[in-house]
Amino acid sequence: MAADQRIVIENCAIATVDADDTEYASGYLVIAGNRIEAVGAGSAPEGLENVVRRIDATGHLVTPGLINTHHHFYQWITRGLATDHNLFNWLVALYPTWARIDEPMVYAAARGSLAMMARGGVTTAMDHHYVYPLGSGDLSGAIIRAAHETGVRFTLARGSMDRSEKDGGLPPDFAVETLEGALTATEETVKEHHDASFDAMTQVAVAPCSPFSVSTELLRQGAELARSLGVRLHTHGSETVEEEKFCHELFGMGPTDYFESTGWLGEDVWMAHCVHMNDSDIAAFARTKTGVAHCPSSNARLAAGIARVPDMLKAGVPVGLGVDGTASNESGELHTELRNALLINRLGAHREAALNARQALRLGTHGGAQVLGRAAETGSLEAGKLADLVLWKLDTLAHASIADPVTALVFGAAAPVTASFVNGRQIVEDGRLLTVDEDAVARSTRDEAQRLARIAARD
Repeated sequence: MAADQRIVIENCAIATVDADDTEYASGYLVIAGNRIEAVGAGSAPEGLENVVRRIDATGHLVTPGLINTHHHFYQWITRGLATDHNLFNWLVALYPTWARIDEPMVYAAARGSLAMMARGGVTTAMDHHYVYPLGSGDLSGAIIRAAHETGVRFTLARGSMDRSEKDGGLPPDFAVETLEGALTATEETVKEHHDASFDAMTQVAVAPCSPFSVSTELLRQGAELARSLGVRLHTHGSETVEEEKFCHELFGMGPTDYFESTGWLGEDVWMAHCVHMNDSDIAAFARTKTGVAHCPSSNARLAAGIARVPDMLKAGVPVGLGVDGTASNESGELHTELRNALLINRLGAHREAALNARQALRLGTHGGAQVLGRAAETGSLEAGKLADLVLWKLDTLAHASIADPVTALVFGAAAPVTASFVNGRQIVEDGRLLTVDEDAVARSTRDEAQRLARIAARD
């Protein structure tokens, strides 16, 4: 829409997820161009000019769009494999297959991952892509192209690996880059694709994969590169007890201390998982404002454990939600993570006091914006912020008898998405994507999954 054109959404419950958790039992929201112009209780103001559309959202809850803070899109075409493995065994089982990916596979997998998230209320996505086989094509460009076509706001975490089996790492030798090659390619990706503007649709982060797949020098120089370019840093951290043992054996210290020694704690850093964190680890993250991408379903799928999310939040650690790769979370949806984050954390030490419905919603919206460094632009429904929002239908059989709409959204079944807007543009209507052909995406992902399986079997 043009900046002076308006969409008015009325007669809906609204959870703004602002600093005061402001909510309206019946309210309105006005979109002007790609921004939220107004949000409030009751009916929209009279006399609004250039209203091109009015939406009667009776029976709906409007929230900020969901924000995914950790994913591996390429894994969409290796779902359902190694289903009874812990993390290290799962990686060893799948790395040989992943090392055969190429550009058409990655493009198809990215489209599948993005489509599944977008139709379920995700308006900002990220992909931590770290497998770049020699001669596989422009994988970063393919992922960014898929995000552009789907219409979501996007952060590419340009990953890398340079510690292979011969160096004591987990990836096969032919699946990694050199130190120099990884740094050069990452810098080129940032310079070509990163947009630092307020309403950027594409941003890039520097993202060496994990302590057990990258060298100390790649971590250290990667942090220096990111800060020289003014972009964020992302990696995996403290995911399993095996990783902690690996770090102590190889570096003589735990993961958090190791990360701090390489420059990897800070308000420009976020890490995936952070399951095995002691009190001093959490204090270090809080002191440095290092963010966490909490991936409850993946952590359960790989038997990694229960992250101490309530303790992190109490200490002031920024926490968002992540789908993680769909080889360890086959559903590929973020809205189900709201419920799973709440339920799984209640199995931990804090039991029923661990998280409530509004805290879970905050993790999936404002918390995610904090972690990605975009809380000034998105993550809450406030005048001046970007028009990234979702209309959840809550008057059907699945939710109609639950009086509180936020409770219905988080505790209930996955709610249908009537409409999803990104940057003021509607990308979902009545649960279907408006930007891509879902059936065509499904066919291409199946075809590329079968092609990859044939290549892996032959090799």
